[in-house]
Amino acid sequence: MARQKRWMTTVVKEAAKAEFKMPWARGANREAFIAKRNAKPVLRAASA
Repeated sequence: MARQKRWMTTVVKEAAKAEFKMPWARGANREAFIAKRNAKPVLRAASA
């Protein structure tokens, strides 16, 4: 059982060191992407 406890301790320690962005933490970049995606397309006149 001691081995499992040591394993769990190591997993928790490594998880705390993780440095990746979660989807809800992206802030301004995500908002800008969503605004761009939801923007109405600009209709262009066909040139002859």
